[in-house]
Amino acid sequence: MRRLFLVLFSCLSVLFMPLTPANAAQGPAALPVPIPQMPPLGARAYVLMDYQSGQLLVEKNPNEHMAPASTTKLMTAYVVFQELKSGRITLDTKFRVSEKAWRQGGSRMFLKLGSEVTVNDLLQGLLIPSGNDAAMTLAQGIAGTSDAFVALMNSYAKHLGLANTHYTDPTGLPNPGLYTSPLDLAKLSRAIIRQFPEYYHYFSQKEFTWNNIKQYNYNKLLWRDSTADGLKTGYTKAAGYCLASSAKRGDTRMIAVVMGANKPKASSEANYLNLARLDGALLNYGFRFYSTHKLYDAGKSLTGARIWQGAKQKIQLGLANTLYVTVPSGQYSRLKAEMNLPGKLSAPVAKGQSIGQVVVKLGDRIVAKAPLVALEADPRGNLWQRVRDTVLQWFKK
Repeated sequence: MRRLFLVLFSCLSVLFMPLTPANAAQGPAALPVPIPQMPPLGARAYVLMDYQSGQLLVEKNPNEHMAPASTTKLMTAYVVFQELKSGRITLDTKFRVSEKAWRQGGSRMFLKLGSEVTVNDLLQGLLIPSGNDAAMTLAQGIAGTSDAFVALMNSYAKHLGLANTHYTDPTGLPNPGLYTSPLDLAKLSRAIIRQFPEYYHYFSQKEFTWNNIKQYNYNKLLWRDSTADGLKTGYTKAAGYCLASSAKRGDTRMIAVVMGANKPKASSEANYLNLARLDGALLNYGFRFYSTHKLYDAGKSLTGARIWQGAKQKIQLGLANTLYVTVPSGQYSRLKAEMNLPGKLSAPVAKGQSIGQVVVKLGDRIVAKAPLVALEADPRGNLWQRVRDTVLQWFKK
């Protein structure tokens, strides 16, 4: 009887044993999150970029030259922010409204001729009601003439690597020589957010009152999505409706740019709402199906390299900038990193010198690359060290 009881107890114990990780592993593996293709949007061109990694997740005609309309004012603001950061002007600096600025057509801040207005107010007039008079006043106040200011705009565009961009004025009013691309607008938006966080709040401001006239931000995404905090709309007949936008959810930020949006409605209000819907669709797609991870910190040793003819036999290599990577949700564990180094390295080596690169792959697809740099210097060795390495290399051959 005792033996029978033990057998029954043993059977019951197996039946009701709780699942352990080892037991769970024997079941079917969890399926990866499927990534559907982004449905086509009713626009001539668009991109979706992850802010941290800079990776493009969705694109259509990303490098096409297109009229930017008032998204030009993103570069106008960028130049102003550079002047503020350098200390050449302050938010309390006042600029006089010239006749040329006062006569600007299109959207306006409604500045009074001859009045003096602070940079703080002009920035709000530039970015909320998209005032062309504010843009011209800032340009003339900073550079003396609008032509000199445009030269600054194009210089910064070149510095930022905006290869498909050329500016002709600070407003974005139609001009045959004025063009940009969706990718360049995304790069510029990323630079503004990264370099000037102290001024980024201007882009999320929904309304602005000047000269007893209240005007509202044309970016309707600010009302539709509580996580959206910028950046700038634009419209001309040649450009169509354009929007460079950004939103942050948790630790992830996405940047979406739509240019040349179709005009399904007669009213401008309806078209701006449609523009917000298009940008919102891109942002939601990115947040839903992708995740961004920090792989390596800047300045952290990732590998070592043998240096011949140097004072040191080995130096440490790492990254100059923190490396982020954006991958489809649930696929982070599939990433593999390779450290690619030259076959032979000889002294002298300077600190920060580029030596090889780290390549990150998801399966067979490269998702990120970054140069490996020397984290320490290695000067040319003394006579004994050079002779030693010469002999070692001879034996190695």
